[in-house]
This record gives sequence, C-alpha cells and structure tokens, in this order.
Amino acid sequence: MAAPGATFRLLLPFRPVVAAAAVRSYGLRVSGTGELVTHTGQVNKNFAIDLIAEQPVSEVESRVISCDGGGGALGHPKVYINLDKDTKTGTCGYCGLQFKQKHH
Repeated sequence: MAAPGATFRLLLPFRPVVAAAAVRSYGLRVSGTGELVTHTGQVNKNFAIDLIAEQPVSEVESRVISCDGGGGALGHPKVYINLDKDTKTGTCGYCGLQFKQKHH
C-alpha cells in the first residue's frame, strides 16, 4: 500500500523552478531631461503645473468663493477661498485654479 500523500503528489503537475530572466521595474522612470516616462516608454511632456498655468484667472462677483475641482466625483473636497484686498487673487490649494474678484 502506498503512502497517503503519494497519490496526491502524482496528481499535481510538475513545474520546474526557473529563475526570473528579467526584473521588471514598477516605479517611475525619469528621462535625462527630467520628464516622466510612462509604462509604455513614452515621454509625458504635460506637467500639471504647466497645464494649470495655461488656465485663465476666473473673475467672480463675491468675496468668498468655493472650489470643488469640478467634475463631480472626479473633483476634490470643497474648499472656501477668501479673496482679500491684499492677495488680489486666490488660489485653490488642491487644483491650483486661480480666482479674482471683479470690482465694480
């Protein structure tokens, strides 16, 4: 009579242990110019700070405004921005959008 585990071992497929041929990096890679390289090897030339700088300053009527990033669930938590005379413009701390109060 065979040992109880012998039959079970025969049912399992034989898989030889092979060392990994290549190590895959899952971190961010940076090109020589400082640009981020995507997982497909493409260079991402759109930096978020540059995209926000292209947005015009929004003029609003009230002294206190709220910003939630727009886009519903794709936005950010709602914040209130006080447009004082000293600052001239208010900037959202989450998305970087700028607001300016219209003076009558």
